[in-house]
Amino acid sequence: MFKKTPESMRLTLRALARLVAYPDAGLRAQMPTLVDALQSEQVLPAARMAELQALVQQICAMDPYEAEERYVDTFDRGRQTSLHLFEHIHGDSRERGPALIDLTQTYEKAGLYLDAQELPDHLGVVLEFASTQPAQVAREFLAEMAHILNALFTALQAKGSPYASVVAAVLEAAGEKAQAVAIAPEPGLDEAWAEPEAFDGCATRGQNRPGQPQPLHFVRNARSNPSSQGVSP
Repeated sequence: MFKKTPESMRLTLRALARLVAYPDAGLRAQMPTLVDALQSEQVLPAARMAELQALVQQICAMDPYEAEERYVDTFDRGRQTSLHLFEHIHGDSRERGPALIDLTQTYEKAGLYLDAQELPDHLGVVLEFASTQPAQVAREFLAEMAHILNALFTALQAKGSPYASVVAAVLEAAGEKAQAVAIAPEPGLDEAWAEPEAFDGCATRGQNRPGQPQPLHFVRNARSNPSSQGVSP
């Protein structure tokens, strides 16, 4: 029986943070203790716990290189499944910078200072921060990101990734429902890496759109005027 309003989610959120970390030898050694932590607070329903236990067992049973390669293929090759949450709403636009600063300031106001090795919007970092807060505060903080988490959940589920269960568990810990939502299509490789067209759309003199005639405008330089240099034409 799980608790709908748990008094503490500290161990649960930290365990979930570890489950979305890179599955190196150190993490694989911790897997049994993560299951114990998840069970201790009874935050998650039994069906979700069974899925997380299956994920833990799968990671431990896999060849280490295959587990690590799967992790990279899942989270590091495409925006839709990125663990950096603000990529889902801001991408690489200039709006992401201020959003990251605001999130960092939220951490600092709580007396926590982020290690420079990771960005503040990484799901593991977000969960680590939430684990330091009272249960109700943590739930409200994570609930604010439910729309992003559901987009991530949807993309992982579409890939058939067992990591979708971890994101669903985060949503349930926040008192939200894990559900499929509409997500923007992933840009093609050529589109993602395309160089912007130079002067595209410029209306200044001498610069028209690509494919249109490019008029040339010459301005006489007094220094190059033969008559001004005393040279016969």
